[in-house]
Amino acid sequence: MTEIRIRGIACELPCTRVDNAELVRQFGTWTEDKIYQKTGIRERRVATTELVSDLATGACERLFADSPSFDRNEVDMLLLCTETPDYYMPATACLVHRRLGLRPDSGALDYNLGCSGFIYGLALAKSLVFSGVARNVLLVTADTLSKTVNPMDKSTRTIFGDAAAAILVGTGESGGAIGGFVLGTDGSGAEKLLIPAGGFAIPRSAETAVERTNMWGNVRSQDNLYMNGPEILDFTVRTVPGCVRGVLERHAMTMEDVDLFVFHQATRLILDHLRKEMEIPEERFYVCMEQTGNTVSSTIPIALAEAVREGRVRPGARVMLVGFGVGFSWGATILTWN
Repeated sequence: MTEIRIRGIACELPCTRVDNAELVRQFGTWTEDKIYQKTGIRERRVATTELVSDLATGACERLFADSPSFDRNEVDMLLLCTETPDYYMPATACLVHRRLGLRPDSGALDYNLGCSGFIYGLALAKSLVFSGVARNVLLVTADTLSKTVNPMDKSTRTIFGDAAAAILVGTGESGGAIGGFVLGTDGSGAEKLLIPAGGFAIPRSAETAVERTNMWGNVRSQDNLYMNGPEILDFTVRTVPGCVRGVLERHAMTMEDVDLFVFHQATRLILDHLRKEMEIPEERFYVCMEQTGNTVSSTIPIALAEAVREGRVRPGARVMLVGFGVGFSWGATILTWN
């Protein structure tokens, strides 16, 4: 069977830019350099009027424009990874399907996952193609998580940005051949990164909207994104090295066999810690978040697309992709580029 590959990637960013200088003016504390040193981010894109369906549609249209040999009528399945859908129902994938004008006999569905969502999506897309359910899968990651962040919560507002990425998965001779997967979940960490209110467990109300200030001066309500930074770091340090070892064993490879490591672009602190912990040389460890921030499920495809554009991914290169975060969840795979 012809190998199943990533055949193309395109990204879409919202128009509004929020740089560190703007955050310093609003917070009245910290400095631009302190924010950069802690996060590795100088500016982030945030959605103001844009919805997930807008960013997702834009990324897909860019992908089609960049792939003139591919006809959108060849798409058999649309998978959309998002934590910030346009509506509870219908699935945002259905809205994007309509706007793209895809065939009525092609499927479309949402799945809810964050920072490991791209890896899980690749596993789903590869399985659909391998099983014969679909020949070509349009995998889309899109989030407007900044809309859930309290403007005065320094612990999250300095980190997160919004974006979408569209990835075409199918058979072919060029692109990144998708290898095997290591996937994992630890639901005991669910409360460490969440938006408490807004679902049916805790509906939004006047009570959930009440803002409180913690001992570090961060302001949030139950309607806002909450992240326990120390616990997230601890989870990452405990889990990611084992995930990396597992995917290497699955492919009968060593660390030296990997030409480029592309991890979820969480924060500079986390990435530096992981790279040093696993003794990965800087020249083989790709970082791409300075101008976009942590865009959740889109960080890996954005970084991968940029690495390809810069010539960091050459024919024959083996690229390890590793996602980790909300859930807790994690996943990894290896691409062989052609």
